[in-house]
Amino acid sequence: MKTRKLGRQGLEVSTMGLGCMGMSDFYAGRDEAESIATINLALDRGVTFLDTADMYGVGANEELVGRVVRERREWVVVATKFGIVRSPDGDARGINGRPDYVRQACDASLKRTGLDIIDLYYQHRVDPDVPIEETVGAMAELVTAGKVKYLGLSEAAPDTIRRAHAVHPITALQTEYSLWTRDPEDTILPLVRELGIGFVPYSPLGRGFLTGQIRTPDDLAADDTRRNHPRFQGEAFRRNLDLVREIGTMAADKGCTPAQLALAWVLAQGEDIVPIPGTKRRTYLEDNLGAIDVALQAADLARIDAVLPPGAASGTRYPAATMASVNR
Repeated sequence: MKTRKLGRQGLEVSTMGLGCMGMSDFYAGRDEAESIATINLALDRGVTFLDTADMYGVGANEELVGRVVRERREWVVVATKFGIVRSPDGDARGINGRPDYVRQACDASLKRTGLDIIDLYYQHRVDPDVPIEETVGAMAELVTAGKVKYLGLSEAAPDTIRRAHAVHPITALQTEYSLWTRDPEDTILPLVRELGIGFVPYSPLGRGFLTGQIRTPDDLAADDTRRNHPRFQGEAFRRNLDLVREIGTMAADKGCTPAQLALAWVLAQGEDIVPIPGTKRRTYLEDNLGAIDVALQAADLARIDAVLPPGAASGTRYPAATMASVNR
């Protein structure tokens, strides 16, 4: 497994990470035994970068990841997040970036994971009611206290990123980025490169849509959160399916799977980019890791860009209420 550097503070991780959210929340078909086997296989294959958050499964995902990685702690990089507050039943949500909450959330994550330090600690969503300087100031205190190694932000706007980085070096920005979500190319990617911040795309497979495995809305279970996303509904779904068919054609010509083509494209966008495709099954993990060996030439990239230019996807990536919490 090759590695890539995130930021300028010394963090080095595997070229591809593993998003663990779906093992505990939001998607149907969860199986803890298979999830544990998937994480272990990822580690066996050289994946050193695992992504979780305190809100995934209302803490359950952190507990799951912690149980698996403790025996290999010396070389596994665990990233977790705070800021999205959920009720015990998971229904009600809010955003909290107050310094006292930052400290409480960190201690709670350390307890759930069973780790003595968090490698990469993200603010999951920016709190519009708390100056970013106060939130990151509290996060910096966690570094000084030896509870956190590196700091990150998720779904932050350019001005917020710049202000945060002035308080304490930000090592990584996590934001959605894929063949059907290319918004970061406008201002986010140029800025993080200017500041020396690594970029961690989540949902690099378009929440599974770009794999070609989802052919009708009925392929999603009744409780699958993607049913609420505009891109998975009505006419937008049908238009986006046409794009996926094009991806399938290009992947076949390249001798790889659609998922591998989509991930290889993300990897080709820069050595400072480390995608974290999520999966809870070993079969899909193996497929995803195969993308590392897919070499896209200039002609391949031009062909992909012609079919899926920025803005090609139909529908917003989240429902309206959730869209209000990103890029701020």
